[in-house]
Amino acid sequence: MTGRHSLGLFTLICLVVANMIGAGVFTTSGYAMADLGDPILVLCAWLAGGILAVCGAMSYGALARLRPLSGGEYLYLSRNIHPLAGFIAGWISLVAGFTGAIAAAALGLEVYLLPLLPVDALPENVLATLAICLVALLHGRQVGQGALVQNGVVILKLVLIVGFIVIGGLIIGLHKVALSGLPENPTGISAFSLSAFAVTLMWVSFSYSGFNAATYIAGEARDPVSTVPRAMLIATVIVMALYLLLNAFFVLAPEAETIAGRGDVAAVAAAYLGGDALAGLVRAIIILALATSVSAMIMAGPRVYARMADDGLLPRCLGLRESAAPGLATALQALLAIVVVWISSLRELLSYLGMTLSISAAVTVGSLFILVKRTPGSGASLPGYPWAPMIYVSFTLLFVALAALRTPVQMLAALLTILSGVAVYLLLNRRRESV
Repeated sequence: MTGRHSLGLFTLICLVVANMIGAGVFTTSGYAMADLGDPILVLCAWLAGGILAVCGAMSYGALARLRPLSGGEYLYLSRNIHPLAGFIAGWISLVAGFTGAIAAAALGLEVYLLPLLPVDALPENVLATLAICLVALLHGRQVGQGALVQNGVVILKLVLIVGFIVIGGLIIGLHKVALSGLPENPTGISAFSLSAFAVTLMWVSFSYSGFNAATYIAGEARDPVSTVPRAMLIATVIVMALYLLLNAFFVLAPEAETIAGRGDVAAVAAAYLGGDALAGLVRAIIILALATSVSAMIMAGPRVYARMADDGLLPRCLGLRESAAPGLATALQALLAIVVVWISSLRELLSYLGMTLSISAAVTVGSLFILVKRTPGSGASLPGYPWAPMIYVSFTLLFVALAALRTPVQMLAALLTILSGVAVYLLLNRRRESV
């Protein structure tokens, strides 16, 4: 079955998992250790981020139950609040949510893959560009073909990640390898910095940010009212468990000083536990994880632009076609991601993405209250309502504000992204009115 309603629960779970497990989980904890100085606090950040992601998944699931159509934040905000709000959300997806995230994953893929190739085999950024082009060709032709490949690769990735967790546990248990990262004394209140924790949570939030991926292609799912919410919740719980287990190895196995500030924290932890052999396995896992992350985002992102085109906010040629993938929208997505690859670095992207996407998601979840108010009686049928959206919106905005105090440059970049979306919307409206 390859038509518009061909995607089932399993495919949607794979899509969400692939969107979530990307560059962030394999790089964040090293930088977090440098800021927080305690592995227990780092793990608390991953736990807090996971709880917020579960609340977010339940909230997006409620939105999907009430509006089971493709488009994600753009659809919900344009219908629930105002077309301008929806356009800004779509603009954020275009600039940051997918374009920036695809570029970040592709650059991470290049970082881990280049050492396996002959010296100077390819110039910088070429491998990332090739990865984006290949995935765009896969997903720009036919829905069913891309989904089949996506499912198979995601399963392999999960098997490898679970394999690393099992091997690491066996090494620690059988060979009595010490957990060098465990602090000798419990963390004191004086050592805790709420603003530093908030910045770490922004990094962590980027790693969890794909929990809503199924909403972008809800219109192509079988029984979207049921399958889309279930897929997001199941996938988020799975990824949360994997993140906690992975980061327990990353920050507890090696000494804290050896991973603080390191972007390759996974490789350092693997080398400590199992030498070069395990480090090689982890490198393969990361390469596969980043490749599927690029694939999942290029599969989901163009559906947002296609929905905007169907609503007349982008050229009609980018719109959805019956029984076909949005080929031109996919090509546009790939082109924009390639441009970002060539003008930025991986580290520059991560903090900006975490803050920008958190703001967009919080506003989207907040729109659920407006939608429920407009449809009396609907709230009683929504699992987790109103507590899940209240927790998600309140704590996400709180941590964004605290992080902004410590890293105002990232907040400025996020605000500029939003303001540029307003400017583009007003320009397009003026042109439509003059025609």
